[in-house]
This record gives sequence, C-alpha cells and structure tokens, in this order.
Amino acid sequence: MSIAPKSSVRVKSEKTATFRVLAFLLLPVMTLLAKYKLHGTHNVPAEGAFVLSPNHYSNIDPLVIGVGMWKLGRMPRYMAKASLFQVPVLGWLLRKSGQVPVERVTRSRQGGQAMDAARRIAEQGLAVVIYPEGSLTREPNMWPMRGKYGAVRTALEAGIPLIPVASWGAQEILPRYSKRISIFPRKTVHIRFGEPVDLSEFDGRSLDSRVLAESTEKLMTAITSLLEELRDESAPKIRYNPAEHGQSETGRFE
Repeated sequence: MSIAPKSSVRVKSEKTATFRVLAFLLLPVMTLLAKYKLHGTHNVPAEGAFVLSPNHYSNIDPLVIGVGMWKLGRMPRYMAKASLFQVPVLGWLLRKSGQVPVERVTRSRQGGQAMDAARRIAEQGLAVVIYPEGSLTREPNMWPMRGKYGAVRTALEAGIPLIPVASWGAQEILPRYSKRISIFPRKTVHIRFGEPVDLSEFDGRSLDSRVLAESTEKLMTAITSLLEELRDESAPKIRYNPAEHGQSETGRFE
C-alpha cells in the first residue's frame, strides 16, 4: 500500500534547534575545507517527503550532502548502518538529528525496516537519504557500482519522489578508505541534483526482485549520468559488480 505524503502546507522550518546546533558545530569546518557549488536545485522538492539517493565514494560525502541540503532548507534523515550509532560523537550526532539505524540483516527484514522508516518520513513530510550502493564504491575510478534495492523500495512503497544526486570533489578532502583529511588548499565540491526518477512503469506491479532490479538500475543510470556531467567524463558501459571481482560489498577494501 502506498503512503501519501501529507498534503498540508509545511509552515515550520525544518531547521530545528538540534539541526542549528549541528550546523553551528559542523558548517564552519566544512566551509573551511571546501566551497560547495550546487546544480539542479530546482529538482529538490521544497516540501513533502522524498528519497534522496547519492553516489558514495568518500566517508565524508554524507556531510557534503548534508551541507547541500542545509543550503536548500531541507534537513536530511539518513538510513545508516546501526553500527555507526555506536561510534563516539558520531553516534550522538546521528541520534540527536533523527537519523534511522538499519541493521545488516536479511533482505526481507531490511525491507520492512525501510518501509517503517518511509512511513514515519512520509507522515512528517521529511527527506531521507539512502545510498543505493550501500557502501563506498569498489569501482577503481570511483564510478557508481551496482546498486541495492533499499532506495527504490522505499520510494515505491511510500509513494514519494526518488531524487538522484551526484557529488564530486569530496575525495580530495578525504580520499576513499583514508582517515586523513586534507585541509589545504581549500577544495571545491560540486553537487548536482537530478530530476525525479520516473518510476511510473512500476506502478501497480508486485515489488519482486525483477521490478526492484529494473528500478534500481534506472536510479543508478540517473546518478551515473549526473556524475558524468560533473566529471566531464564517460563512465564504463558495464556497471561494476564487486562479486565478479572477488570483493565483498561491505567493509574496507584497498
């Protein structure tokens, strides 16, 4: 059953006291590290629930996306792996800002958790950020790899828009798998928001593995296209699949 976002006009700012405190703590640091250039901002709904799906290539890019969303006045809720909530300081920040913990469990149970999160988000007219790759891309040149089903499942079951987004430049601040942040010189990070992914062809269809795979590939194609624009390069024609290269899809990998 689809969940319709609230039709009432959002009158209160999403920049709550908690988010303003977080912005006070984090924005000066993030602004010191980089300047942020936003593109396609008209594609981000000014109100109402939606799923935002970015590429993932640096451990700092969730903060980069957070900066972009702050500038647009939409406060993101991330569906993050539960283990992150146990990390000192980071876990506190995640809890205080209303982020959603998701355990690494079976696909059916994970889908149920995503649906529960989508229901709460839709009811409140909020935005949730779901990284479809699930972890940092394994693709050697940091192009998007094979996607997982969480983002499209959430959007389809909740009946809310699915917005693809690509960023580029965060790897110069914090390289993939690195723990060392580069402060100087100041970097430039580009964030390009795309048009909502057209999922109308899947309306009324059972969300089986075929439908989820097809819709996820549409999402990954949209994200990749946005990244091609930012990088002014062409991505590989075949989507990178870690399993075909003997790699796991979670954890560190050099």
